[in-house]
Amino acid sequence: MSDPVISLNNAALSLDGNAGRVDILHQITLDVQRGETLGLIGPSGSGKSSLLMLMGGLEQATGGSVMALGQDLTTMNEDALARFRRDHMGIVFQSFHLIPTMTALENVAVPLELAGHKDAFDRAEAELKTVGLEQRAGHYPSQMSGGEQQRVALARASAPRPAILLADEPTGNLDGANGDAIMDLLFGLRDRHHATLVMVTHSRELAARCDRTIRLRDGHIDVADAVKVAE
Repeated sequence: MSDPVISLNNAALSLDGNAGRVDILHQITLDVQRGETLGLIGPSGSGKSSLLMLMGGLEQATGGSVMALGQDLTTMNEDALARFRRDHMGIVFQSFHLIPTMTALENVAVPLELAGHKDAFDRAEAELKTVGLEQRAGHYPSQMSGGEQQRVALARASAPRPAILLADEPTGNLDGANGDAIMDLLFGLRDRHHATLVMVTHSRELAARCDRTIRLRDGHIDVADAVKVAE
């Protein structure tokens, strides 16, 4: 039985640039099922990251609809979108986006505090232990390697126990060994929280670990993948 957590219907994205209006995504129709791991693949500039941003409400669709957990993201203002992400989503980027003046523990605890969790620091400490960084809790981002910083970012995304995990090239800035370790942790966190995971990747190995992959080309779902979705 179909149970989509994310559902896009003819979703489009156009942005204004110096050269005028640029069409990024064209009439994307796609369902992501509860508990599914979906890989978004395709050449650079094909619209993968933009599609992920639509799913997370970080970009507003300029056409069609984007539903997440039964809520229409296209009707929400920025404050409502921020609250929705805080309560239901964890997002991991290629760049770690840690707050440089905060320790690893504080970086993980911040979203929990903003959500009103009284046990924010206890939960943050537990998540750091899950990613193997309990000994680095008091260190600042500048004192950690890239792999360690991405582990902190994973802990921060996972700590609120989100229903949806979004990852944009989470291993893109890491060497092979660190990248493999991060992906093992990401899939492990997905399993532990029974989350739905959508991931942008250039790696065939990572794509192969997903339940399903969608290939984008020039802002469209590739015809072959469109047929699979329709089936």
